[in-house]
Formats: sequence, structure tokens, C-alpha cells
Amino acid sequence: MEKRNIVIIPTYNEKENIEAIIRKVFSLNTEFEVLIVEDNSPDGTAEIVENLQNEFSKLHILKRKGKLGLGTAYIDGFRWCLKNDYDYIFEMDADFSHNPDDLERLLWACTKDGADMAIGSRYVSGVNVVNWPMGRVLMSYFASKYVKFITGMKICDSTAGFKCYSKEVLQTIDLDKIRFKGYAFQIEMKFTAWKFGFNITEVPIIFTDRTQGSSKMSGGIFNEAFWGVIKMKLRSFTRNYKR
Repeated sequence: MEKRNIVIIPTYNEKENIEAIIRKVFSLNTEFEVLIVEDNSPDGTAEIVENLQNEFSKLHILKRKGKLGLGTAYIDGFRWCLKNDYDYIFEMDADFSHNPDDLERLLWACTKDGADMAIGSRYVSGVNVVNWPMGRVLMSYFASKYVKFITGMKICDSTAGFKCYSKEVLQTIDLDKIRFKGYAFQIEMKFTAWKFGFNITEVPIIFTDRTQGSSKMSGGIFNEAFWGVIKMKLRSFTRNYKR
């Protein structure tokens, strides 16, 4: 039976990007379905997606009541995908900072090379970031170094948000126990999968900062990640990771 692949794309005010990113994913040689998790964007993002559903039968939308955080968007998306029995579930931004062409490389890492989780990594082969100011590059790079030091994970890009999960990973992780809602969510998902002993690999990508729309990064998100990693590590000492 052919494996089913789906790309989760969370959106909030992404009208400049959403149609182009959807069309690009559906133009790939490999078949991917798309789930848009839409947080009640006031700019009309949902209407654009709903119009495109007339053209693309494998385009889905999960509408939420408001801007509830990146982590909860993905968790709601994961639950929807598991309920609908997809085999490989992807995270990807709407703004083309993640190149949709790389979806096939992430899928290959899981289906052909045996990974349970494949990470589109900015730092596994140097620093592959385009159009970011140097301060943000350094913050992101050293954040991953910090996470590596605190947790012991051998992952070069622990804050990466471009990933492929096998469904077994998401079925094993208790999504109710994922605490973080911002970018620390990305760290917590990797750390939990790693603690359960899943095979995690990093696929080098080039990350290009958005040219349309506005970034959702904030100081609060950074603080959550900094202190949250320590709390996450401490909690792990009393948790059972058998599967």
C-alpha cells in the first residue's frame, strides 16, 4: 500500500505567500497532501485556501479560533493527521524560508535511509542561512549549541522547524505532555523523540528568510526557549521513555 505524506503549514496573516507555497508543494514529483492550520488570520488567508480547495482535492484546512501559538498549531495538526492515518507528517513554514523542493529529501531520509525523524538542518554543514541579520544568525546558532550542551543531544539545529516525522514517532510521544508553545516546542519535540530512542537524522538545507509578510519571532519566544530547556531536562529525569 502506498505511503501517505502530508505537510502541515501553520498560518497567521500569510496572504502574500499561501497560494504560491501550496501550488509549489502540489507541483512536486512526489505526492504530498497539505494541511493548513489557520489561526483566524484577519488578512483573508483562510479564504484564499478555501478557494484553492476547489482546485486541489488533497488540500485541507483546520481553522482555529485565534492566534494560539506555533506549538499548539502543530499539535492540533498532528492529531488530525494521526486520526486520518498518514504515514509521514511534515512541518514547514508558509513563507518559503523552507524550500518545498527539500520535502523530497526529508522524505527520502526516512523512507530510504531509515530515519524516524528527518530535520532540515541549517547548521549540520556550516551555517546555511540567507538574508538574516548577523545578530539573529548568531542567536540561532548558539541557541542550538546551548541546547546541545544542556541536553546531550547530538543535533546541530535543535530549533529547526522543517521536519519529517514517521507516524510512529508522533504516536509514541504523548502530545498532551508537550509543554511549550513557541519555538521551544521544536526543541521539546526533538528531545522527546531522542529520549525515546528514535533514529534522528539531519539533512542539510539552505534557509532563506521570508521576503513577504512579517516574522513572528519575539523576545518572549527566546526566553521560553532559554529557560525551558533547563526545565525540560530536569523533568526528563523523572519520566519513563520506554516504548
